[in-house]
Amino acid sequence: MEYTKVENGYALRVDKGEEIIEKITELCEKENIKAGSIVGLGAADHAIIGLYNVGEKQFHKKELNMPMEISSLIGNISRKDGEVYLHCHITVCDQDTIARGGHLVECTVAATAEIFITEYDTEIGRKEDDITGLNLFEF
Repeated sequence: MEYTKVENGYALRVDKGEEIIEKITELCEKENIKAGSIVGLGAADHAIIGLYNVGEKQFHKKELNMPMEISSLIGNISRKDGEVYLHCHITVCDQDTIARGGHLVECTVAATAEIFITEYDTEIGRKEDDITGLNLFEF
């Protein structure tokens, strides 16, 4: 992983074999980012994505192990109990250009991932919602 400061945030390169959520979290901790947005693309060979079923209050995950293009990575940065909290979604495409997407649990880079983080001059927290079971924004 390498990154540099840019206007309003950071440009981040995640390298082959590195895990995207781990590296974004590492940057956020090191730079003390308390609120922000994430956008990126790249290539992966492993991902765990999922869907949260609100009615069941249960997360359904799917593991993908194949060469994939990361056609879209989008998310936000907040804090829960003082710790970095990432909420990211991803769309990946296989060699037949079949797209799969959902909530990003983990993703290992196959070649590179190029990510921009926009930092906001505020702190946004998270609090568990009793109705949905989700950790919602807390202002």
